[in-house]
Amino acid sequence: MRKVLLVLLVLAAVVLVAADRLGVRVAEDKIGEQVAAQYNLQRQPDVTIHGIPFLTQAVGGEYKHIEVGIGDWTERGVTVTGVKVDMRGVDAPLSEVSKGSAANVTAQTATASAVIPYDVIKKEAPKEIQRIGPKGDDLSVDLTGDILGFALTGTAVVEVEPTAKGIAISPVSVGSNGAAQIPLALVKRQLTWVVPVTDLPVGSRISRIEPTPDGLRVAATAENVRLNDLQQVPK
Repeated sequence: MRKVLLVLLVLAAVVLVAADRLGVRVAEDKIGEQVAAQYNLQRQPDVTIHGIPFLTQAVGGEYKHIEVGIGDWTERGVTVTGVKVDMRGVDAPLSEVSKGSAANVTAQTATASAVIPYDVIKKEAPKEIQRIGPKGDDLSVDLTGDILGFALTGTAVVEVEPTAKGIAISPVSVGSNGAAQIPLALVKRQLTWVVPVTDLPVGSRISRIEPTPDGLRVAATAENVRLNDLQQVPK
């Protein structure tokens, strides 16, 4: 009898785990559908609901951690890649989720991150900028051309900063490769540019920038976010 009970308990556990995993897949799919519809995305995003068991979270309407992988995102004609939204402390009443509504779904914090590839940054740059790559917290660029009659060859270190107009990129030092040194103020005036990306899908301004081998990784965080109020950035 004890063996029979043990087998039944194991079977019950398997059924519950299967139901839990099925439930989380259905929920992830529904969230993906809503995000795709809200942002008019061509591809349904990948959604991951963390935490086990899922059914306990669903019944209680509280989720510790949900990730949404959107992929490419275009703002003001500039396409960034690898866009992800990381939501913590999500309050999603079962009554709302079951009817496909996000009216009362909120997150304590929502952080969006993305990568702005260097070829995208270069498209916005002055013609004298030939190559862009990471250099610590700044970027290194190769220069070719001239500024007001001064020959411009060598490299420069440029800093990046989030502003209301986008990612501002400005020289902080210039190497001349043996040529006459051009005043930094003149180089700044001619070779400062802005990549017009200010916001990410959480509707909050970019606050963190990190140079990586693939491009600038940027992030924006918003607090007490209502999913229905997430900003849709015009394409």
